[in-house]
Amino acid sequence: MKGIAALSVALSATAVLAALPEVTVKGNAFFTGSSRFYMRGVDYQPGGSSKVDDPIADIKSCKRDIEEFKKLGINTIRIYSVDNSQNHDECMKALDDAGIYLVLDVNTPKYSLNRNEPEISYNDVYLQNVFATVDAFAKYTNTLAFFSGNEVINAPNNTNCAPYVKAVTRDIRQYIGSRGYRKIPVGYSAADVSENRKEMAEYMNCGTDDERSDFFAFNDYSWCDPSDFQTSGWDKKVENFTGYGIPLFLSEYGCNTNTRKFGEVKSLYSSDTSAVYSGGLVYEYTEEGSKYGLVEISGDSVKELPDFEALQKAFADTPNPTGDGGYSASGGASKCPAASTNWEVKENGLPAIPEPAKKFMSQGAGTGVGLSGVGSQFGGVGSTGTASAGSGQVTATAAGAQSTKKGAASNVQAGDMSIARFAVCGAVVLGSTLFGAALL
Repeated sequence: MKGIAALSVALSATAVLAALPEVTVKGNAFFTGSSRFYMRGVDYQPGGSSKVDDPIADIKSCKRDIEEFKKLGINTIRIYSVDNSQNHDECMKALDDAGIYLVLDVNTPKYSLNRNEPEISYNDVYLQNVFATVDAFAKYTNTLAFFSGNEVINAPNNTNCAPYVKAVTRDIRQYIGSRGYRKIPVGYSAADVSENRKEMAEYMNCGTDDERSDFFAFNDYSWCDPSDFQTSGWDKKVENFTGYGIPLFLSEYGCNTNTRKFGEVKSLYSSDTSAVYSGGLVYEYTEEGSKYGLVEISGDSVKELPDFEALQKAFADTPNPTGDGGYSASGGASKCPAASTNWEVKENGLPAIPEPAKKFMSQGAGTGVGLSGVGSQFGGVGSTGTASAGSGQVTATAAGAQSTKKGAASNVQAGDMSIARFAVCGAVVLGSTLFGAALL
């Protein structure tokens, strides 16, 4: 009986939802089974950066907004912060029933990398909360992906933050494997900084397999209606990313300099971009004072704004590309970018995972602190050196999970470390969207 009960608990923990198929990575694209998957979605954080709430912990508002999502015809939402101490079963089930996946940022304003002092904010207290968020959402099959960070690097002069962003991505991927979860894609949402956009993408996809991201995304506001594929510069971006070995998508888009008609939707879901891009997410669902909102929310009521109707029409008029969209099945690693005026990373080694955080791989992260914790940016134990290449590999899974390699759970590889330390990032540059400029 104990064995049956334990099996039941394990099954319920790993697959609470099963209506939507899992999204997987093949080459440089996303797939559900044998069908190409394109993100067609919106960024969703009612309250914005001034009032950080968890929009999927409140089932009433969640169901209210799902009705609007269905009108838009979307299949994905992005949420920038959640309360990992809350239960999300009901809302995630409602999203699943509506055919909607979640792309989730694992950070909160209090628990995130500080671009001013990444070597301090990359610590065991921070990683514990990040891993607790992974624990809370790994059980949902409509958890499409995790973002390890958003716009941490937002200028030409703070690319020294890149090793810490990449280390967090490595650590999350190792944690997912070590805990026996399905392979949920992990990647980074970059600011569209022309001086280092391509270098950042290459960096996140270079090195050993354990160091590489599962995908790369960037926030792009270059298509300002009225415009087209060439005028916006999208043609050059697609050209620059042709041959990139992992999925690429727009984590934010929708320039509001002029009246938004969302003309870019037609190109985003066409042969213009389908060999390189896997769709994108419109910024943003609710109006937060920046004139990007699709709706206004007042209490329980939702008012659809002109941009809502424009996006709804653009989506309705634009089917996905046929077939596989010309994706590259081979994929592959990029060459690490060389140091330059706009790329300050001189060595490609990554910070070693903080010593006290190693135990989370075999023991689990424990309870998340939610949105009310004291914060991690100036607390905890940081990295003490440089990790050896391959140290982020999963060498064993936790007790009770299906092992990927022989060996006890306590044998998760920590990697050799040198005494080298990493340079402090440049100053914060204001102006990024939502949480990109505040604390991340």
